[in-house]
Amino acid sequence: MDKPIMAKATAVWLVDNTTISFKQIADFCGLHELEVQGIADGEVAQGVKGFDPISNNQLTQEEIDKAEENPLHKLKLKFNAAAVGEEKRRGPRYTPLSKRQDRPNSILWLVKFHPELTDAQIAKLVGTTKPTIQSIRERTHWNIQQMEPIDPVALGLCKQSELDAAVQKAAKKKAAEGDAMSDDDRRKLLSTEQSLGMEAEPKMPTAIEGLETFTLSGNDDDDEDEKRNAPVDADSFFNLPDSDDEDDDDDN
Repeated sequence: MDKPIMAKATAVWLVDNTTISFKQIADFCGLHELEVQGIADGEVAQGVKGFDPISNNQLTQEEIDKAEENPLHKLKLKFNAAAVGEEKRRGPRYTPLSKRQDRPNSILWLVKFHPELTDAQIAKLVGTTKPTIQSIRERTHWNIQQMEPIDPVALGLCKQSELDAAVQKAAKKKAAEGDAMSDDDRRKLLSTEQSLGMEAEPKMPTAIEGLETFTLSGNDDDDEDEKRNAPVDADSFFNLPDSDDEDDDDDN
């Protein structure tokens, strides 16, 4: 923390209880020097109760004494061990109550369209737990039959930039492991803007799918053409083979 809490109220207290210059107070509280002068003149912060920085563990009396003796001395905020790392505290992403019922749908969307994302990445994106993700992956979730995949960005559970960063990280990991990716897989692992600029993989036309191993033989075609183009002999239609009856008569 670079500035004291309740900066304006702290400035009111310092103006009323010390002889520190307006500039020193302004620098310490993050205010403009003219604003501090307005506080002293009663034109600014009327009705604001002074906030004692000494009793609230933000300044020491020794620090105030130094500032009163030396107009060039800059007040330093008292070190508070309890506040160290407060701004960097990490934990599960908070999801508003109104959107928590949509979380399973967003998890289903991520599992379906981005199976390369790890459970930890999904948990970080939408603020859920790994057992919940696992139950949706295995389709053992109690409400799986009523769920439908919905983009978490559309639901406001995460930002598009966060989702893109997660899939980019998954893409690099998959590429490092040497896994081959199809054109569709690569598009899933990239943002929309990047995927549109990619060159598509050559694909076989649908009309000839399944004929990759088919080979043409010239001999068969030639034989068929010869049969179709051969002259027809009219006598051949009347020179029918002898029937069995005629054979029987000859025997008699």
